[in-house]
Amino acid sequence: MKRYLLIATIFVFIAVMVCACTPDPSLHPGQNGNQTEAPEPAPPPRNAVRLTMDTGAVSGTYYPYGGTLALAIHAATGYIKINVNPSGGSVENIQQIAGGLADLAIAQNDMMEYAYNGSDIWNEEPVKNMATLMSLYPEVCQLIVAGDSGIMSIDGMKGKRISIGAAGSAIEANALQILAAYGLTKDDLLVQNLGFDDAAAAMKDNEIDGFFVTSGLPNTAVLNLSTSLDIRMIAMADNKINNLLENHSFYSKTTITERDYSFITEPINTVAVQATLIARADLDEQMAYDIVKAIIESKEGIMVANAKGVFIDPKFAVQAISVGLHPGAKRYLKEIDVL
Repeated sequence: MKRYLLIATIFVFIAVMVCACTPDPSLHPGQNGNQTEAPEPAPPPRNAVRLTMDTGAVSGTYYPYGGTLALAIHAATGYIKINVNPSGGSVENIQQIAGGLADLAIAQNDMMEYAYNGSDIWNEEPVKNMATLMSLYPEVCQLIVAGDSGIMSIDGMKGKRISIGAAGSAIEANALQILAAYGLTKDDLLVQNLGFDDAAAAMKDNEIDGFFVTSGLPNTAVLNLSTSLDIRMIAMADNKINNLLENHSFYSKTTITERDYSFITEPINTVAVQATLIARADLDEQMAYDIVKAIIESKEGIMVANAKGVFIDPKFAVQAISVGLHPGAKRYLKEIDVL
């Protein structure tokens, strides 16, 4: 009997201790029952999503850089996976966004403005289902001439054999705007419409005297040409640059130096448009926020994988915006005080 009483006493003691140690559910967690702020529950993980990004030619700049960005975005968000597709470049990419066939794309900001407003070289319906996520890096307008061409300035191209880029291309639009700043039209030149790879080959064969390029620095075609031919780059006068900036909001002033091309002996002042990451305007706001945040906060890793990563910067991200920012991108950029 004494044994049963001892066991019963032990159980009662344990029950009392358990009750004494159980926190009062009416209180928030805290030492000695003091009320404290309950920690916010962690947000539930977002379900994995797969997006598509249209870029450019496999041998170009957009495609490999798009792949670098896709990897960084997935690593940082954990839920956004991106299929990176090669394409014909800005025009095709904007068309894909317009048709809902791509979620993201890289495009020049000047072509974006034409498409959004249905102006200049955009001959289709205006594209309104498009929003800017961020500017990525400058695409610099370059005029390359043969060393023996006698061309020392843009004025000096009159009557010369000049390629102004493929017909209907963004390069052609840039070239015509630069010529207009000097009071010239394509009728003042012996015009050819060649892409920069074909133009470089034509110059090597003495079929043209010069050609326009709009691209990131350095341009591979120009770089390769400089190893086999005496070439020079033509600068723009400051007043002509200012004229372009006043008339076209998508341009910014920039300088090309010997760090970009070894054949340059003095800084070349010119203008640039921006390679821009765009999205469908109806892309989920939180996804847009997470994509921009991931890119900006992953700069160091992106730079290791692709030299264009050096331009990732909050202030550059909002430079020369030609089509409105996506609400998700705007929210993040406001949080980091660049808007």
